[in-house]
Amino acid sequence: MSKTALITGVTGQDGSYLAEFLLEKGYEVHGMVRRSSVNNCERIEHVRDQLEIHDADLLDQLSLLRVVESVAPDEVYNLAAQSFVPTSWTEPLLTAEFTGLGVTRMLEAIRTVNPKIRFYQASSSEMFGRVQETPQSESTPFWPRSPYAAAKAYGHWITVNYRESYDLYACSGILFNHESPRRGLEFVTRKITHGVARIKLGLADELRLGNLKSKRDWGFAGDYVRAMWLMLQQEKAEDFVVGTGQTHTVEEFVSAAFSGVGLAWQEYVKIDPKFYRPAEVDLLLADPAKAAATLGWTPRVQFDELVQMMVDADLSALSRQKHSGKSSARAA
Repeated sequence: MSKTALITGVTGQDGSYLAEFLLEKGYEVHGMVRRSSVNNCERIEHVRDQLEIHDADLLDQLSLLRVVESVAPDEVYNLAAQSFVPTSWTEPLLTAEFTGLGVTRMLEAIRTVNPKIRFYQASSSEMFGRVQETPQSESTPFWPRSPYAAAKAYGHWITVNYRESYDLYACSGILFNHESPRRGLEFVTRKITHGVARIKLGLADELRLGNLKSKRDWGFAGDYVRAMWLMLQQEKAEDFVVGTGQTHTVEEFVSAAFSGVGLAWQEYVKIDPKFYRPAEVDLLLADPAKAAATLGWTPRVQFDELVQMMVDADLSALSRQKHSGKSSARAA
């Protein structure tokens, strides 16, 4: 019999790739979204008719109880969060509610409705913050450097607590940075590739960025959802670090993106102090050995492939918009 999955945050980058992946596996897939007057389903539009969407909110316990009861899932993937790190400084309480306490509310809903449901929590490498060792593994201590990271650390530990207290199958994936053409424009990687495409097409003449020296372990989001699924297929619930085991600076990402369109980044990038974080995370580097050994998971898309994929997607989209705009102007 096919399994049923419930994905919170299904309209986000990870949610859209996970929905595709589970549909290919033969799952009945349900997505949870917050009710809004604005349609934000563009990332799942191509599979929208294969999904069942439910209105519910991580801030509202009753709505979570209702959706878990009505869907009766075998697996719940909790991907919803206030996930943009800079916003967590301007909206720290909302971030704590969604990204931290929202996890508790979902765990309570599962414990109340059916404690046999398997639960995946989207933890983050940002929890390592001021890193205590390099590379970072499942045993590396957390030192959050933003309200977002602190809220994620709470969500991580409350998942561990429910697993140990109530014998739930509840696990966390400590995912390092994972990107794709579906990444939001507010994130630095997509800001870079979108900016490069605009410059290449003559729509902009500069790209303003903050700290170019920060180092991150970047992978492809489509690879990482496979790791999420594998975590829920094990006999025992465990937490896993998921990353490539390679680190690159923001400057390297910038250089690769501009090189992909035959431009020298130094001619276009301007450093703007307003994009610096109040507390910087200088270096994140995964030790994914446990995921490789236990899950059999390794990334398939390499760094240069990822950057080029994102640049090409932005070039294609912006070229279509530019052409459409000229066509509209001629028609008018």
